[in-house]
Amino acid sequence: MENKETSSNFIKNIISKDLSSGKHKEVVTRFPPEPNGYLHIGHAKSIALNFEIADDFKGKTNLRFDDTNPLKEDREYVESIKEDVKWLGFDWGELHFASNYFDEMYNRAIILINKGLAYVEDLSIDEIREYRGTLTEPGKESPSRSRSIEENLDLFQQMKAGNFANGEKVLRAKIDMSSPNLNMRDPVLYRISHTEHHNTGDEWCIYPMYAFAHPIEDAIEGVTHSICTTEFEEQRPLYNWVVENTEMEAQPQQIEFGRLNLTNTVMSKRKLKQLVDENFVDGWDDPRLPTISGLRRRGFTPEAIREFIRATGVSKGNGAVDVQMLEHFIREDLKMKAPRTMSVIRPLKVIITNYPEGESELLEADINPENPEMGKRQIPFSREIFIEQEDFMEDPPKKYHRLYPGNEVRLKHAYFIKCEDFVKDEEGNVVELHCTYDPETKSGTGFTGRKVKGTIHWVDASDSKPAEFRLYDSLILDEKENDGVEEVDKTFLDLVNPDSLEVLQGYVESNMDDAKVQDKFQFFRHGYFNVDPKHTIGEKLVFNRIVSLKSSFKLK
Repeated sequence: MENKETSSNFIKNIISKDLSSGKHKEVVTRFPPEPNGYLHIGHAKSIALNFEIADDFKGKTNLRFDDTNPLKEDREYVESIKEDVKWLGFDWGELHFASNYFDEMYNRAIILINKGLAYVEDLSIDEIREYRGTLTEPGKESPSRSRSIEENLDLFQQMKAGNFANGEKVLRAKIDMSSPNLNMRDPVLYRISHTEHHNTGDEWCIYPMYAFAHPIEDAIEGVTHSICTTEFEEQRPLYNWVVENTEMEAQPQQIEFGRLNLTNTVMSKRKLKQLVDENFVDGWDDPRLPTISGLRRRGFTPEAIREFIRATGVSKGNGAVDVQMLEHFIREDLKMKAPRTMSVIRPLKVIITNYPEGESELLEADINPENPEMGKRQIPFSREIFIEQEDFMEDPPKKYHRLYPGNEVRLKHAYFIKCEDFVKDEEGNVVELHCTYDPETKSGTGFTGRKVKGTIHWVDASDSKPAEFRLYDSLILDEKENDGVEEVDKTFLDLVNPDSLEVLQGYVESNMDDAKVQDKFQFFRHGYFNVDPKHTIGEKLVFNRIVSLKSSFKLK
């Protein structure tokens, strides 16, 4: 049974007071992504927070697509987001699109114009920015601000009818050009965009800005608590202004929390899209990306991600969490679930010269020693095997306890072998070892005649499966990479690690015949691996390393 954290936090405290005071009878939250890219681990925190808080109070969470910018949005992103939310283990109460409310939003804008609280602007975007002022200087009023209600109604209707070009007009709120909050200095509510929309086609050529649309959407759906990240805190006065002045019946409350950042990880949709578009990675589901689809393909489980998110807590702070903490939770989740097996990722052939030619045997081992209920597996063993190249050295340093000329080691689940000789190629690389084995030393027989200091893993050469292994390192080299800081794109791309992926060809045990995409295993000494769903074609398996076996990270 999953250990779901039910402790309180400041958001739950607010909701508890609202319910006990009678302000609300039911809790309604929403997860409102813009379909302009794939979701990442930061979105997973927002998903879990909205759904689990509503669940704790026996409420509901809606999935809503904030699709108000047709230039950047696509149906592909809509479908990927739905898949990600379901994969994480959450079911939405209702499915909505902001674009389904375009008529309602237009009518609410008309209400503002009739109240003298909105006007059609002639200034260009650059001029609007110049008139806006700064944090230390008030803005100045536009000449368009004094237009009559009748003229604004006529111009806004012409905007809707398509009589103006992109950028020629916008609709602005009339609030306070001297407000200390720049968001309240007559923000833009509508802009012109002669662009086909994924949901409404060419029905509209004016589209509401997010800051205008979002509070109206929340109010229409009866959202009680609009939970968002802290970058929207300064927009809360505008959120409340829109709800009040457009005469919405429901009064949702915006509450902000600190978003999730990970060290050495890109958490910006813009930058992630650039990495995808410029082929730095293998699509949005590249296992090096923090996208939910990338984490899924790499082999992370929804259970591990949910436990990780709960462990990060809920606060106002935006500090970066060590990515090793996420890795800790996948190890914890898989250690009892994943079958244990052996693989050789950099093969070196070994011939056991005194093992009978043409013969073989089956050795037995636990599928998972920490979970005996998973049963046993059979491991073929014969005269020729593969070991790791790093498990042999011609001239080893002190305290090297693996194979070298004259040394003896134990083969995991098998016998002691002793290196007698080796063969090199023309370039001086060791390509084959000649060893002898001691048949009295079979694992599980209780042999106590002598001890060896090293145990190495192996696979049978004649009865193993070829496999590809994809080993990942951090995609971003600089730990200070922060989505909140706008760098020059060249600088950002210079931080991409050219060695973030290593592809190796090796072998796995023959009992992997039944392995299917997304199956997960622990390979002795190498770590946890997942069968890649994109590159596994036909009989050859491709494995993504999820995480190594050990880490210095300790959960506080």
